[in-house]
Amino acid sequence: MFRTAEVGNAISKSDFNKQVPALRIRMLAAQQKLRRADFPVILVFAGVDGAGKSECANLLNEWMDPRWIVTRAFGEPSDEEAERPEFWRYWRDLPPKGRIGCFLSSWYSKPVLDHVHGRASDVELDDALDRIINFERALANDGALILKFWMHLGRKAQKERFQALEKDPLTSWRVTPTDWEHWKIYDRFIAAAERTIMRTSKGRAPWQIVEGADPYYRGLTVATAITEAIEKHLAEHEAARRLAESLQSPMETTDEQKKKKRNGKNGKGGNGKTAEPEDWQVTSMSVAPGRTVLDNLDMAQSVEREVFDKELEALQGRLNRLSRDARDAGLSSILVFEGWDAAGKGGSIRRITAALDSRSYQVIPVAAPTDEEKAHHHLWRFWRHLSRAGRTSIFDRSWYGRVLVERVEGFASEAEWMRSYAEINDFEEQLVDHGIVLIKYWMHITKDEQLKRFKRRERIAYKRWKLTDEDWRNREKWEQYEISVNDMIARTSTSIAPWTLVEGNNKRFARLKSISTFCDKLEDALGRRTPGRHGQKSRRNPREERHDTAAGDINRGTQRAAVNRRRHHRIGKAGQTGKA
Repeated sequence: MFRTAEVGNAISKSDFNKQVPALRIRMLAAQQKLRRADFPVILVFAGVDGAGKSECANLLNEWMDPRWIVTRAFGEPSDEEAERPEFWRYWRDLPPKGRIGCFLSSWYSKPVLDHVHGRASDVELDDALDRIINFERALANDGALILKFWMHLGRKAQKERFQALEKDPLTSWRVTPTDWEHWKIYDRFIAAAERTIMRTSKGRAPWQIVEGADPYYRGLTVATAITEAIEKHLAEHEAARRLAESLQSPMETTDEQKKKKRNGKNGKGGNGKTAEPEDWQVTSMSVAPGRTVLDNLDMAQSVEREVFDKELEALQGRLNRLSRDARDAGLSSILVFEGWDAAGKGGSIRRITAALDSRSYQVIPVAAPTDEEKAHHHLWRFWRHLSRAGRTSIFDRSWYGRVLVERVEGFASEAEWMRSYAEINDFEEQLVDHGIVLIKYWMHITKDEQLKRFKRRERIAYKRWKLTDEDWRNREKWEQYEISVNDMIARTSTSIAPWTLVEGNNKRFARLKSISTFCDKLEDALGRRTPGRHGQKSRRNPREERHDTAAGDINRGTQRAAVNRRRHHRIGKAGQTGKA
């Protein structure tokens, strides 16, 4: 694979100086056009030590306007980063639309190094690479231009490079003992690199292998490839936008045109994104079912006031004790509340938070995305809200808006909301694999009960603000939302992240069920973290066996268990018990 990058490609300094001015003009022009575009550019630099990764990043910041370039290099996770899922820091640092993100020592470093040093088997490497593929696929499907450069040096060339740097007192600091240790196991690095490149070089996230021995050849090759790719991507997006406009009916009103553009008709996204490659396409399977999973719920269940008061007090005390144990163990929880308007999400949330220490939880009410959030992938705003270890995050509506309101109201194209199911499952899998307790509630009420609550809100002055024109409009689309909910449960209620369906016609019953479910899940999670339990390892050092439960440490299953769970988990089925 790397023989073509060991042929001795080189450019003279004079030729380099002749080509640079025109190239820099092209690069700056492309960057200025990119600033007005609706996609980001993500550059990944990887490769052998001494092959010029950082030099290429420095060159881009020199030749282009650095104000619109985000450069990040990742080392060992900090305490803050280690307390969240591995990809949290990568999502956090993604560039917004219109900017360039330059990543060194990125999401590829840990899988390759773990494999080279024997900390990960072939199966575990492939599993880590599959997660990377899903990550990059999600970004590419959202329109991002992803370019990955593997900077290569042959074994002899790498040794000569290190020796040359060490001879110069001004550059000797750049060669470390680790570099020489890696050189001794060069062949193992190359084997891992080949496996990595072959598995992750996809249609819209390809690898380009660059010979790194000559700095002039290396710099021109990378800069030219980036410029041409940006120009091509800009042209494709512009062509897609014009095609979408040309296919609009001349009889459409201005509002209809805006909605059609936003919805992404004719197979395009609302911002002119091109069609997905064949291997990444999705197909809608939605039909109008005679019955949905919601029809199986017993909506007559209720709890009397006297029983409710006693049980609520007991459950809140139980939850308080469990939450303190979870905080001490570093066990995080994420609660997701979805449901119909006026279904009682807020009431259940308040009964839960009343039992928690206000310093250890946050409630995130999710509304329409801000301009900053619109400039990123739709999951970005949820990744950034993930709490540190031992805390509880409660989402009042969530990432499921993409497959509910955005689907029904036409804010997302069919291709966008269809592929979101897989993106959401992958997101939740990462949360659970990290050891987070994830609970998803669908708060369900009947259509008649919703009407009663709407009218009650109209009569009570201090509740009137809760009822909006949008609530009435959503009610008119009840059947469409019901189908969307059924599809959501069918596609995202997995064995590792099942939906809890809450019968909410009786508020007291719904509130008790919400709290008791949280308590049960916490007890189950804390029970799996007993000292010496088979297969448990520390989250901060997943390769080292743990034999204690010191506060702040989070035990997690072995990586092999995570691999097997990902490969064998199946879509859960909804039943009469209200579990989906």
